[in-house]
Amino acid sequence: MNGFAAAFGVELLKARRSRIPWALAVAFSLFPAVGGFFMLILKDPERARQLGLLGAKAQLAAGTADWPTFVAFESQAITIGGAILFAFLFAWLFGREFADRTVRDLVACPTSRSAIVIAKVAVGSVWSLATVAWVLVLTLAIGLAIDALVGLPGWSGVVVLQGLEGAAAAAAMTIALQSFTAFFAGVGRGYIPGLAWAVLAVFLAQILAALGWGAWFPWSVPALVSGAAGPDAEAVSAGGVAIVAVTAFLGLLATLLWWRRADQTG
Repeated sequence: MNGFAAAFGVELLKARRSRIPWALAVAFSLFPAVGGFFMLILKDPERARQLGLLGAKAQLAAGTADWPTFVAFESQAITIGGAILFAFLFAWLFGREFADRTVRDLVACPTSRSAIVIAKVAVGSVWSLATVAWVLVLTLAIGLAIDALVGLPGWSGVVVLQGLEGAAAAAAMTIALQSFTAFFAGVGRGYIPGLAWAVLAVFLAQILAALGWGAWFPWSVPALVSGAAGPDAEAVSAGGVAIVAVTAFLGLLATLLWWRRADQTG
């Protein structure tokens, strides 16, 4: 336990002093801002054109400026954007030791390799969850501000809460699945393999969801839970959620085994 505490403190200090985690938090914060901007445009497109916010030839997608649309947009942005942004964070946490050539010094410490891996996962998960919580609060604040300024109809505490809960659940599952990003970043000894896997997973998730198999493919489930796949998408059962949990655990187990047995020569 003491070894884990020490490793967690070191990893958290690295994250606090690096630009990468903070940059990802800023990137996530843009989602509510962009969503609010779209709501203002949809509220009065002609006024937006007069103010130069919208090009004369721009064509707006179908949608209305109301709370359900705003919350649905944020849920989709967090789910789809998070699949890549969370991957950046975990790839950085597990790949930086190889890129900076500090892996030999890291594993030479008296702290066990398992404690180091768990600490990296814990820091990535805590940082990611804190970022999601901040974005959800910011979403609600921006929505209330727009409502006060120009009016945002369709407020329903139940609908808004369900939408935010769906986004939070989808984000939590997406974070859990980053155990495979961590695994490939370690096996590939750098950032790129982990990120490449994340992009491939998103690509496969889109294809399988379109074919109707998304509820059984772990990387498609978060989008279905959040509603990002649309109202006509297949429903996710308890079995689909269980598959995500088992897959995330297997990714963590694979990462632990690789770090424990691999010859870390940098």
